[in-house]
Amino acid sequence: MRVLLALGGNALLRRNEPADAGTQRRNIELAAGVVAEIARRHDVMLTHGNGPQVGLLALQSESYDAVPPYPLDVLGAESEGMIGYMLETALRNALPGRDAVTVLTQVVVDPADPAFRHPSKPVGPVYGIEQAESLARERGWAMGPDGDGMRRLVPSPEPLALVELTSLELLVSSGVLLVCAGGGGIPVAADETGALRGVEAVVDKDLTAALLARRLGAEVLVMLTDVDSVRLGYGTEAEEPLGRTTPARLRREEFEAGSIGPKVEAACRFVEAGGRRAAIGELARAAEVLEGDAGTQVIAPD
Repeated sequence: MRVLLALGGNALLRRNEPADAGTQRRNIELAAGVVAEIARRHDVMLTHGNGPQVGLLALQSESYDAVPPYPLDVLGAESEGMIGYMLETALRNALPGRDAVTVLTQVVVDPADPAFRHPSKPVGPVYGIEQAESLARERGWAMGPDGDGMRRLVPSPEPLALVELTSLELLVSSGVLLVCAGGGGIPVAADETGALRGVEAVVDKDLTAALLARRLGAEVLVMLTDVDSVRLGYGTEAEEPLGRTTPARLRREEFEAGSIGPKVEAACRFVEAGGRRAAIGELARAAEVLEGDAGTQVIAPD
């Protein structure tokens, strides 16, 4: 069975953990062990989040003021290469003799996407109010509240196409364990001649995962994170875990946009487009989530 596994950024760098390379490497080695267990029995493609890592890179870039901070497409590429390298090495060690390849993946977005008029995705460090207001004036950044401070808000446009799709298909058909489209991919737009340029945006990683799964012919899309399932009424006395469900059932509910919401939307899109099944669950129970014995299972109605 061809499976796309999407690892959440918080599954690779857990909440409140130090963001040093050693911590990330240890977490990635644990994740690679879980992925390897599945890859021994199925054709696996792998993508991943990069939120904590991009935040760290943005903070590091801000700390050196001799040059302007690197744009988001470049930071995204840096994080995709860094995480991909660690995953690739760990996967090769866990699966001796198996090829694992990381592809920096560009994702085409529409420069006329309404998201560019309404930045909503928080990135980078938390600033004090005065510094945030100064940066907003100097750089034209949109800023939004985050706890006692403020963070930069950037557009999160819809992923439309994968630039490297032909190469990705070739690698998958050759039996390579493919790591690609990390962090939602590197956002690019085409001009009137078809030339590509990077844009200041962050593509939602789960929506890109759904697009990638459809384009590469995955039968099942599995989104792995640090929660065990989708929950109705999250944080209330009426909280209820969802097991087996349908896109229509999920679309009657509201889910937090900055958390489980994009995963739910990605699962619905994949199944509505003809995918056999989408699942959302905990990284530590990935094999059970794939088999339908854990997590939230999203299927088309009979």
